[in-house]
Amino acid sequence: MKILKYALILILSIAIVSGVIITSIGYSAYKNAIAEKPINDTIAKIQEMKNYMTVNDLPETYKNAVIAIEDHRFYQHGAIDITSIGRAIYSNVTNFKLGEGGSTITQQVAKNIFLSQEQTITRKVAEIFVAFDLEKNYSKDDILELYVNTSYFGSGYYGIYAASMGYFNKKPKDLTLEECALLAGIPNAPSVYSLNANPDLAKQRAQTVLDAMKKYGYLGE
Repeated sequence: MKILKYALILILSIAIVSGVIITSIGYSAYKNAIAEKPINDTIAKIQEMKNYMTVNDLPETYKNAVIAIEDHRFYQHGAIDITSIGRAIYSNVTNFKLGEGGSTITQQVAKNIFLSQEQTITRKVAEIFVAFDLEKNYSKDDILELYVNTSYFGSGYYGIYAASMGYFNKKPKDLTLEECALLAGIPNAPSVYSLNANPDLAKQRAQTVLDAMKKYGYLGE
């Protein structure tokens, strides 16, 4: 019994020390990232870009599609969503692979603008620190705008305006429901769901978006 007790204490101690080290490295990466790209200055430049789309420039259907498929509790939680993180951890542990990340739209904005796309725990920690800064200084609508304007949509299209014009030759405000669903589904895996590269997979992903919209009350049957 004593051996088991000591073993548990040792495991707990290792976990705590590892957590402290990972958090420290992640915090350092966060500080380096915002030193290189100061948050307010960087976002101001993005918002001044030609064809930057505000929430008022976007169809309600597209905004609803993005929220339904990417982060359905976006307007209810803060920088992180504890419920989604818990679900992701459970899924990853039970499936023995890093399949889900539980990232909020705010975390994705942090990653897309300020950090790399590498899949590491320390990058994830840095992402969370940046996300808290974003939530502290910007509204949810601001953050949603930043997400759709900086996401990659495949085929060389960055931002919703370029994707809408490139794929459908129309401005975002003129998108149909089906087109909104298609575009909302692409940033999850642009090389996989690009309409030009894999139209059949893109349509399957669009159906997943529509199902999510129905599930969360944005569409009727």
